[in-house]
Amino acid sequence: MVDTSVIEGGRIVKMEVDYSSNCDIKIPECRKLAEEGKLHDALDQLLVLEKLTRTASDMVSTSRVLVAIVKLCFEAKNWVALNEHIVLLSKRRSQLKQSVTTMVQECCTYIDQTPDKETMIKLIETLRSVTEGKIYVEVERARLTHKLAKLKEEDGDALGACQVMLELQVETYGSMTKKEKASLILEQMRLCLIKQDFIRTQIIAKKINIKFFEDESDEETQALKLKYYELMMELARHEGWYLELCRHNRAILETPSIKADSEKRSVALSRAVLYLILARHEPEQADLTHRLLADKLLEGLPIFKEILRLFVNPELIKWSGLCEIYESHLRATEVFSLATEEGRKRWDELRNRVVEHNIRIMAKYYTRITLTRMAELLDLPVEETEQCLCKLVETGVINARTDRPAGMVRFTKTQEPAALLDEWSSSLSELMSLVNNTTHLIHQEEMLASAKA
Repeated sequence: MVDTSVIEGGRIVKMEVDYSSNCDIKIPECRKLAEEGKLHDALDQLLVLEKLTRTASDMVSTSRVLVAIVKLCFEAKNWVALNEHIVLLSKRRSQLKQSVTTMVQECCTYIDQTPDKETMIKLIETLRSVTEGKIYVEVERARLTHKLAKLKEEDGDALGACQVMLELQVETYGSMTKKEKASLILEQMRLCLIKQDFIRTQIIAKKINIKFFEDESDEETQALKLKYYELMMELARHEGWYLELCRHNRAILETPSIKADSEKRSVALSRAVLYLILARHEPEQADLTHRLLADKLLEGLPIFKEILRLFVNPELIKWSGLCEIYESHLRATEVFSLATEEGRKRWDELRNRVVEHNIRIMAKYYTRITLTRMAELLDLPVEETEQCLCKLVETGVINARTDRPAGMVRFTKTQEPAALLDEWSSSLSELMSLVNNTTHLIHQEEMLASAKA
């Protein structure tokens, strides 16, 4: 026996009457009437049949009738009637959810066959209105919304496209595939970047788990991975997150399509190196520098390996010498391109990184140095030298004290409170040991003196 039950709203609804034979007879008759130009007569008859199938909970027959109604309107190119009947059928009392889903899916195939953009947008808006708030058609609504956003963007309304896309809470859709979710979230990120809403872009980016991109065998997944990191790099460039830019380029290097293309691989690796040396010195940056130097891929880019090694060696870097040897190579990259304002700013930032590196090296070899000598080694004016020194002290990169009247800099080492207490305790124990030893020697001398007397 065939199970004719239907699940509606979490409860099982039994089909009371099977109207499949009625549909087999009535739908062809109505189609013939529509072909003769009697569309409204055909639709009226189908609406009567739809009421019978719906009240009898015959989901299959109801779906057939709903599809037949919208198909007749579409074939007659009566777009007004199509929109009206979509709304009418979806709002009928006790309408079966599966039937509405089938009708919406059928109507979605008509969108690309509309005669003009205005008709297309009206049909999309109608379908979006009947799917609003309905979980069982959330996937269809998401696709319709994406389509509408594309149309708005084509018309130059990027802000409107962004606003439409942000209506979707894609991460909550249980019936949507992970790939489609990721694709729509990336589209939201892209539109937010166009809108220059960088805060919202950061929030949306957290909705994507990067472990999803670990499937290297799927080309579509890898394409989404590259798009994700390109968007993340655009965000990081705006915020000046150089260490993040390095990480993103290293992640791109792990993509099979990039590994296989020597040119793309070289570009990603060179960007990783350059953004790394632009990042401020910190333990994570230092660790990443050593790991990147150990990467065998860097052997194919000897110039960039030499530049990176300069910032690892405990030696001063002469700015004029670096410019003379490497400026032409660095200017040829997009990171330091003279054609962009960002490239010129990054060149100034590179000079700051060189100065900071040199001051850190001085802190290793000197305990005291005059500001004049320090400025001479850095090839900077005294005032600028002092400013750079203060910045490094403020950020905790080095520890130093400046005697401005004497023009002297003293590099000091700060200790943690616990270490300082340990040192005091050790010194105190040593002092008491000396006092006890001295007291013992005094008593010994007194005893010897009294014995002689």
